[in-house]
Amino acid sequence: MNPDVDLYFDKAAAWQKEIGLLRKVILDCGLEEELKWGCPCYAYQSSNVVLIHTFKEYCAVLFFKGALLNDPEGLLIQQTKNVQAARQMRFTNPKEVTKYEHALKAYVYEAIEVEKAGLKVKMKKTKEFEMPEEFRAALEKKAALKKAFEALTPGRQRAYLLFFGSAKQAKTREERIKKYVPEIMKGKGLNDV
Repeated sequence: MNPDVDLYFDKAAAWQKEIGLLRKVILDCGLEEELKWGCPCYAYQSSNVVLIHTFKEYCAVLFFKGALLNDPEGLLIQQTKNVQAARQMRFTNPKEVTKYEHALKAYVYEAIEVEKAGLKVKMKKTKEFEMPEEFRAALEKKAALKKAFEALTPGRQRAYLLFFGSAKQAKTREERIKKYVPEIMKGKGLNDV
């Protein structure tokens, strides 16, 4: 146990018993414990393997390369359709942690083997993401915008495409695009604003 991480568990407002149990199970697998992104993160030779995090309805163990793991019990959940690599194992009470302890350990050990083997999740290329028609029209209309968008990193491009495309109404998509064109022109990503 890393004493720097103890405070996270001591101050947890919800799911305290569950995350305490998860911590013990994961540490029993021989991983290094750190605090990253405000959450307990567990690594194998400096490579992130799993993270414990809490939500309103559940707490979870997130496997960074969960898409590469075998899931014979169907316990791993893809948070949204756009999450490519990570998978969660969710818990809502201490009994579930105890019930699935062996499965959780098996997933952790497999995730460690994935790191040892240097496996990578094959990510979709930016061009494979759907581009909202409103944004395509804006790029065609303004060459400087198209050039600025293409100069962004692939991750920033994907973030914009997903954000623009997530709006259900054309009017909302158009408003979002209009609002963020200046940021794209400055070379900033959606989360840089």
